[in-house]
Amino acid sequence: MKIKVLIADDHTIVRAGLTALLGTEKDIEVVGEAKNGAEAVSNAVELHPDVVIMDLMMPKMDGVEATKELLRKAPSVKTILLTTYGTSDGIAHALGAGARGAVLKNADNSELAQAIRIVAQGGDYISPDIRQQLAADPPVPDLTPRQSEILESMVRGLTDRDIAELLGLSTESVSEHVGAIRQKIGAANRTEAVAIAMRKYLLKF
Repeated sequence: MKIKVLIADDHTIVRAGLTALLGTEKDIEVVGEAKNGAEAVSNAVELHPDVVIMDLMMPKMDGVEATKELLRKAPSVKTILLTTYGTSDGIAHALGAGARGAVLKNADNSELAQAIRIVAQGGDYISPDIRQQLAADPPVPDLTPRQSEILESMVRGLTDRDIAELLGLSTESVSEHVGAIRQKIGAANRTEAVAIAMRKYLLKF
């Protein structure tokens, strides 16, 4: 029996390429596609694939949220992340949300097919390159909603006084939050905190 696969990616050319590549595997069948996270969840519920190949960065619902939702609505469907370098926090969060595998977009066909087979049989597969990436650039702990709100304001260039007026807080309270944010994400100063937030995709605009 063939392993049924759903491909979720917001780029048409990527979906077409993956469909063509996986079409050469005798034991794998692509049964559907999705162009965003919300569509990935609804199509998976309808088509009952064994595995969803899930892009991490998608509109409407990203790969992390889609993985969470899929685990809730169709727990038998397994998810493999398809991602690029530089998104270790997103990868870690998606794995924490229930994804069973992670493969880089530049992986060759044999590695992706191997990951699909392992995950379909109940195992886990994380690309060696991704393991190295996670080890070299560990994800930061989750920020609280207030910390995320303040960090977003910092990225937008607002001062502590601006943020205090915007959020109805005292300047001292904002300064304390900024210090907690810097400590949590490992930033030596405000500028580095903004740089880390941008590099690690900590915020959703």
